[in-house]
Amino acid sequence: MLKQWISSTLLTIAFTVTALPVYAKDLPDFTELAEKQGPAVVNISITSVAHTNGASPFPGMPDDENIQEFFKRFGIPGMPPGQGQGPQGPGGQEYKTQSLGSGFIISQDGYILTNAHVVNEADEVLVKLSDKREFKAKIIGADKRTDVALIKIEASNLPKVTVGDPNTLKVGEWVAAIGSPFGLENTMTAGIVSAKGRALPQENFVPFIQTDVAINPGNSGGPLFNLRGEVVGINSQIYSRSGGSMGLSFSIPIDVAIDISNQLKANGKITRGWLGIAIQELTKELAESFGMKNTNGALVAGVEKGGPADKGGLEAGDVITKFDSKPILTSSDLPRVVGSTKPGKSVPVEVIRKGAAKALSVSVGEMPTDPAEVSTPNKAVPKAEANKIGLTLKELTPQQKKKLNGKNGLLVIESTGIAAQAGIRRGDVVLGLNNSESQSVDLFNKQINAVPAGKTVAILVLRGENTLYVPIKVTK
Repeated sequence: MLKQWISSTLLTIAFTVTALPVYAKDLPDFTELAEKQGPAVVNISITSVAHTNGASPFPGMPDDENIQEFFKRFGIPGMPPGQGQGPQGPGGQEYKTQSLGSGFIISQDGYILTNAHVVNEADEVLVKLSDKREFKAKIIGADKRTDVALIKIEASNLPKVTVGDPNTLKVGEWVAAIGSPFGLENTMTAGIVSAKGRALPQENFVPFIQTDVAINPGNSGGPLFNLRGEVVGINSQIYSRSGGSMGLSFSIPIDVAIDISNQLKANGKITRGWLGIAIQELTKELAESFGMKNTNGALVAGVEKGGPADKGGLEAGDVITKFDSKPILTSSDLPRVVGSTKPGKSVPVEVIRKGAAKALSVSVGEMPTDPAEVSTPNKAVPKAEANKIGLTLKELTPQQKKKLNGKNGLLVIESTGIAAQAGIRRGDVVLGLNNSESQSVDLFNKQINAVPAGKTVAILVLRGENTLYVPIKVTK
């Protein structure tokens, strides 16, 4: 009995010991990647000179002469000595601020990719290589919409990265980042791909790669590698409540970045396709109000008068399901496809309008550098009665209509009840109900009163520069 127990125990121990190396063997080895690719990753130091008109050179600090003098002598806690200080100038002060980032060499003659926000408003860009050599860099160009910048140093025979294909990445695949978090040069961190094609608020032109790689301040602009040692992305953003890594990191796919860098190198600017529309996600409630069976597509919430979409016949309330033969499954798909389309090209567009499919042809325009401002009036007006859904409305004056390019609309004086619960606010301008334009308060209220209880309607609203559909389920 004792012999049997000893034999069984030894067998268990032997199995455990032999099993461990098998598990360890399956883990990736990043040593070769670090040795080969590390030299192509650079540290970027940015100096910006700011001027004040006698105001404090220490933003956020009390405007007290004694306190300012203390910080001039001893510096701000946590800031390197001398940073944030500068000489007194006539009528004000001049002071320098410094920040850090990362980048990587894409050509042996000194072209380097990084983030636009790293070099934004920089007066001097200093690049430090892994061999400790330092160079002043020239900013070739930067694109804020994709957060990609191209800079250049005067050097030759530099180590450069190998560019990979981010489209072959799979969720769960191992990836690694090299950069300078908190100024700690050539730091490598590793993790897996958490998601692909991630859309972020206000970032419509980039299908981000989401990872759980530890990315911190200073990593911005650094490369994301696959296990073959190929760059598949530029580390750009993190989600964090503490300022440090929380396992939610977002990288710009390298094919997007290379396309941007090629345009910046050739033209110094970016050319994008443009339709002149506002879009939003098609929710289940909105799909129901438009008589659709699914939520596939991008909902057109507004069409700029005289723009490419307007000339091509697109209307507010259309749901774009295909653009240039490419399926549009979500609203975030459309800006990427349109932006990559060459201006002047005529493309087929498929839409769902009032429940029926319709084919259009639109000549794509060029995206303006500075989008025109649209101001929404928000003046105090006399009190009126709220309608069935809790909206108190007033018709726009001729001057207000002129600011909206002649559009008809109803100013929201007060929003209560189910309208307020749905998100309509005071100062919004109601442009329409489902696919009908709102020409008068009486007509709008009659349309609302005719909607049976339990039915969902879509209210088209102008808020600031944006138009959006707000779904409201009408109650008794």
